[in-house]
Amino acid sequence: MGVFQQFFTPSVQHTLDLIGIFVFAISGALLAVRKNFDVFGIAVLAEVTALGGGLFRDLVIGAVPPAAFTDLGYFLTPLLATLLVFFLHPQVERIQVGVNVFDAAGLGLFCVSGTTTAYEYGLGLTASATLGLATAVGGGVLRDVLANEVPSLLRWDRDLYAVPAVVGATLVVLCIHYDVLTPLASAFAAVTAFVLRLLAMRFHWRAPRAWNRRSTVREE
Repeated sequence: MGVFQQFFTPSVQHTLDLIGIFVFAISGALLAVRKNFDVFGIAVLAEVTALGGGLFRDLVIGAVPPAAFTDLGYFLTPLLATLLVFFLHPQVERIQVGVNVFDAAGLGLFCVSGTTTAYEYGLGLTASATLGLATAVGGGVLRDVLANEVPSLLRWDRDLYAVPAVVGATLVVLCIHYDVLTPLASAFAAVTAFVLRLLAMRFHWRAPRAWNRRSTVREE
């Protein structure tokens, strides 16, 4: 059993996964509403946002069939988020700050669990960290692509999102390398990613653009 799974009981781990999936699904459904999608489009964006990163990870490491297709709760939770947003999207928009906090928590959880899962399946440290990042942000990238938008993590005018996940995944592989990966260290990595994301939202931290940029391309 992996270190991350040792820190939580299976039932608690499953509950945390569902919470993260639900919040990610909310963000996908809200974008679909802003794009004026119908109920099917809202459901698709909710499912893709919530499950895309984990699905990609499972396919890469050979964990088939992926958990998204073997656990009914993983599939139904985004549909619950779809119904909530479909009927109550004005109210959900008003608590966007709270949704963002839970989204940051999901980011921290998934970047660590994704990294440890990939390593347990035999991947190297760099590949494991990369899949940890993909688990955390992959669903958001697919969401934006389907909605015909430039993915948020590629835009300079958005608060840091991928960087906190990179930091969390990097902390995990460093702990593995030095043989100090404990349940407490895993939790610390997840909390670090979570706090960095919150600080980025609070202070609008953004990644630097090209040095001495002189582009004449109009910014959107």
